[in-house]
Amino acid sequence: MEILFFVVCFLASIVGAICGIGGGVIIKPLLDALQFLDVSQISFLSGCTVLSMSTYSVIKSKLSGKKEVDIATVLPVGIGGAIGGIAGKWLFSFIKSLSDNPNKVGVVQAACLLIVTVFTLVYTVFKDRITTKKLRGLPILILVGLLLGIMSSFLGIGGGPINLVVLFYLFSMTTKEAVITSLYIIFISQIASLATSIITNTVPEFPVKVLVVMVAGGILGGVVGRIVNKKIADKTVDKLFIGLMAVMIAINIYNIFGLV
Repeated sequence: MEILFFVVCFLASIVGAICGIGGGVIIKPLLDALQFLDVSQISFLSGCTVLSMSTYSVIKSKLSGKKEVDIATVLPVGIGGAIGGIAGKWLFSFIKSLSDNPNKVGVVQAACLLIVTVFTLVYTVFKDRITTKKLRGLPILILVGLLLGIMSSFLGIGGGPINLVVLFYLFSMTTKEAVITSLYIIFISQIASLATSIITNTVPEFPVKVLVVMVAGGILGGVVGRIVNKKIADKTVDKLFIGLMAVMIAINIYNIFGLV
């Protein structure tokens, strides 16, 4: 089982680092489909894996010395994301408490992720025809981060495709600018989410070996993905992203019916 978890996290984190989606949007639904662990364990472990990958990417970005992100945008969005990460963790616990069947919250997560993924795919296909905006102002930046953080933490995906759509549309970023900015936002919101789980003593029991191999896969995938991202064009990233979204739609449809 540990080898399978490592492979899933490694490959997902490669794609996640290339596309700026963190990998959790792949890890979470895939592990839900395999049903080796319950949804609470998978959400927590997926979040830890995404945090490890995004931590590597952020540190590497800072060490490179290049100005890869607009701090004036990232910082307030990240602050909102941290608050949203806490709120999303609470929302997950609340919905889980409504039913004795842990799979119920998994169905809700899969349905929400399906909607987000379909919306993201449609936007990405037609984004060249959509007029984007350049929002500014502290309140709106924090609000955007708040909403992204809630979805990220509740779905256990670390940020995922919705980050890119928001960054494309609201801030007129290029694909690669959105990728690294998304990873910064994921990094901040996942730290807040993990801290909340520890402080509130809501960390689920899980096999430690699984956490170790998933985090290792996340970091190694982040290394490889960052290298690949620097060598390919924006159009290639977009094509990979579209293909990934199509696969994730199919997996989430399967999970909705498989977890009921």
